[in-house]
Amino acid sequence: MKIKAISIIFVILFAVWLILNNSVSIEYLISGAAIALLISFGFCKECAVFNDLRITPKAFIYTFIFLSVFLWELIKANFVMAKTVLSPSLPINPGIVRADTTLKSKMARLILANAITLTPGTFTIDIIGDTLYIHCVNVNIDDTEEYGKQAVRKFEKYLEVIYG
Repeated sequence: MKIKAISIIFVILFAVWLILNNSVSIEYLISGAAIALLISFGFCKECAVFNDLRITPKAFIYTFIFLSVFLWELIKANFVMAKTVLSPSLPINPGIVRADTTLKSKMARLILANAITLTPGTFTIDIIGDTLYIHCVNVNIDDTEEYGKQAVRKFEKYLEVIYG
């Protein structure tokens, strides 16, 4: 049994329960803990989602740094896409770029792919091994391999610390 995964799922479920109920009375605490515990044990016996997650102070700090970097990239990409869409000439140069990653954790690769996909103008098409294939609305440099490295490098160094 994966105690680490069950514990993490329990904490997440219990926190969501408290947020949704907006109360910390003893009845809500006991019922929320019981329900979160039952769900955690019932559905997460073979849960491998959090196996590679590092629970260290450094990983905790890097999680917030990753979220900040992602939010900043999201804001920048929204302005770039708005400028592109509102431009009368619609200056786009779509293309698919290949980006190799050094991340070994499947969860870290999944989060990387989702971070890229959630950023406007990019979409992760496929992950094959350590390679991501990303569709970009505007590939503005000739070297698509370097463009792929730039897209991955922004997030990869933080996910490496968080997931290994």
